[in-house]
Amino acid sequence: MSATAISLRLARVQDARSIAAMSRDLIELGLGWKYDAAKIARLIAEPEVLTLVATDRLGLAGFAILQFGDERAHLVLLAVRPRCQRQGVARRMMQWLFASARVAGMADISLELRAGNQTARDFYREMGFADAGLVNHYYREHEPALRMLHVLRRGNGHAPTWQPPTLKRH
Repeated sequence: MSATAISLRLARVQDARSIAAMSRDLIELGLGWKYDAAKIARLIAEPEVLTLVATDRLGLAGFAILQFGDERAHLVLLAVRPRCQRQGVARRMMQWLFASARVAGMADISLELRAGNQTARDFYREMGFADAGLVNHYYREHEPALRMLHVLRRGNGHAPTWQPPTLKRH
């Protein structure tokens, strides 16, 4: 199978159970189960969240959840089934997410991953993410997370400053 045999589409609420099971088995293993079907269904329904699924002839091959803020997006979750890994599926999903974030006017995308997950760390670096800090006790208060950042656009170099409103006197 290749990434071209994969179809990408927005998730539907019917996908929530499968996405949640993948999160439990591939991302949250050993941490407890935070992203259950009900929580995933709520994320799918959120207008400021993009939930993307990759499917093949066998069903769900992968998924990604990107949450949008005013100018910053956060990659909440991304997983690819082991049978589909190292075949370009995650790369295609990330390209979709980058394009969507740019269209939405996002300046950057951040994420956290288990600090010891060298495979994920290498993948995100290949996708243009840079290390942005280590967060101790992030996962279940015992495992550190590596925060990473991908810059989509640079600002003009001038941080806006707040100016108090002036009162017009007549």
